[in-house]
Amino acid sequence: MRVGFAVPVSGPWATPENLRRIAVRAEELGYHELWTFQRLLYPVGHPMGATYRAVHDPIVTLAHVSAVTSRIRLGVAVINAYVQPVVLAKQLATLQTLSGGRVSAGIGLGWLPEEFEATGVDMARRGRRGEEFVEVLRKAWNDDVVEHHGEFYRVPAAHIDPKPQPGPPPILLGGTADVALRRAARLGDGWVSSSREDLASIAARVELLKSELAAAGRDASAFRFVCRGSTQVRAHDEDRPLTGTYDKIRRDVEALAARGVTEVFHDLNFDREIPEAGAKEAMRRAEEALEALAPAS
Repeated sequence: MRVGFAVPVSGPWATPENLRRIAVRAEELGYHELWTFQRLLYPVGHPMGATYRAVHDPIVTLAHVSAVTSRIRLGVAVINAYVQPVVLAKQLATLQTLSGGRVSAGIGLGWLPEEFEATGVDMARRGRRGEEFVEVLRKAWNDDVVEHHGEFYRVPAAHIDPKPQPGPPPILLGGTADVALRRAARLGDGWVSSSREDLASIAARVELLKSELAAAGRDASAFRFVCRGSTQVRAHDEDRPLTGTYDKIRRDVEALAARGVTEVFHDLNFDREIPEAGAKEAMRRAEEALEALAPAS
C-alpha cells in the first residue's frame, strides 16, 4: 500500500506557505504522492458544501509544490473533461518534464452543469467525450505529428512539442458507475475513487475493474487502484472508514489494502471541521495527522 497526502487547496488554510510546509514535510516523511483536486466554480446557493467554495487551480498548485520537492509524486484527482484537451496536454507535459516525471493525471467527466455552461461545453454524452478526451491526450504526448478529427475535438496536423519527459504521465480515470469502471479498465493506467465513494463497498469496484482488465487482456498488477480518503481525525472511533482515532485510521488503511486498493491518500480538505477551524488550527491538526499517518509510522 502506498500512502499519499492531499495538500491544502480548499478554504482559509490553503495559503502558499501552508502548501509548501505540507509538501516538504510529506516528502521528508516518506509519503508517496501529493494530491490536489479541481473545482472551477461554486454556484451561488449550491448545497455541495464548504470544501468546494474556494479551491486553488490544481495544476498551478502542483507546479508550485514541485519546485520545493524533488522525489514525491504529484497527482490531481481529477481534472474534468470540460477543459480543452490539447491545452491540458501541454500543461501536464510541461509539469511532467519540469518535475522530473512525477505527475499522475487524474481525469474525470465532470458533474456540475454550471461548470459546463461556464466553459462552453455541452454536458450531453460526457462518457463518449471523456473517451475522446483521453485519446487526444495520448496523441499529443506520443505522436510526432498530431492529427485528430473526432466527434468532439479537432486537431489539425501539427507538432505538439516538447513531449513529456521521461515519458507521458499515467492517466487515472475517475467514476463510480459500472460503465465508468469499465472505461477506466479499457483506457486508463489506473482508477481513482471520488470523495463520495463508499469505502466500505470499494472491494466490489476493485473486483469489477480486475474482471474488466482480464477481459481486455491487461495486467491487473500494473494497474493503479487509488483511493481518495476523506480522512477525519476524531477523538473516538466511528463506523465510517478513515474516521476516528489514528489507530482506527491506520487499521482502515490496512483493510483497504486487503480489498485490493494499491494506494490511498488522506485528504483533509474534505473534513468538514478543517474549513471551519481557521487557518492556524487547521494547519496544527494537519501537521499532527501528517506525522501520525506517515507510511513509516
